[in-house]
Amino acid sequence: MKVENSIAIMQPYVFPYIGYFQLISAVEMFVFYDDVNFINKGWINRNRILLNNKDHTITIPCQNASQNRLIKDIELSADNKVVKKLLMTIHAAYSKAPEFKQVYPLIENIFNSGCSTISELAIRSILDICDYLDISAEFKTSSESYNNIDLKKGDRLIDICQIEQKGVYINPEGGKAIYTKEYFKEKGVNLQFLTSKKSEYSQFKQPFVPWLSIIDVLMFNSKADIVGLLGKYELT
Repeated sequence: MKVENSIAIMQPYVFPYIGYFQLISAVEMFVFYDDVNFINKGWINRNRILLNNKDHTITIPCQNASQNRLIKDIELSADNKVVKKLLMTIHAAYSKAPEFKQVYPLIENIFNSGCSTISELAIRSILDICDYLDISAEFKTSSESYNNIDLKKGDRLIDICQIEQKGVYINPEGGKAIYTKEYFKEKGVNLQFLTSKKSEYSQFKQPFVPWLSIIDVLMFNSKADIVGLLGKYELT
């Protein structure tokens, strides 16, 4: 159930873990924070899948990726051979998964969507999966909607909340190390943190490997089961 008058603001990650989709499902508005600095060796262009019963990192190659450049400006360097190799890896990893026939074409279409930047590809991966799972929200991108790049950290997030007239800002629990409820409250915004609960499901009847890409969740769970997983979080 969505929190009334709520908003979340997050960098776009390619095929993020289920907690990202729990965040979207919890809010009325979701802003892709694409005009902040790229994070080298972060999860913007990388994620983990299950390969041979172990976690395996897949990486989307980018041109001149640097923490001194904005996410929206990082171009892909993935040519057809690279895309084909990535898809072959995913195919090999999940061809025997129960939902493979339904999910693989979705993943394939995202990779072949013609995106030119990592931001476009990441956002496409998230929006297409939200559509597949019937997760609704009003989506915006920060670079197209707000002129506040001069503001720093929490002040910029608060400014977006105020522009959109949203009184509740929900952030993943990692934000506890950066933002305080008191500071947001002073600005008229109720800051809440979302904590994902570890939810196990069958992965080829092997010991469970948690917190993999949403690709893994999709491959092993029906849509109905994923709806149940999306609700396994706490707000504090």
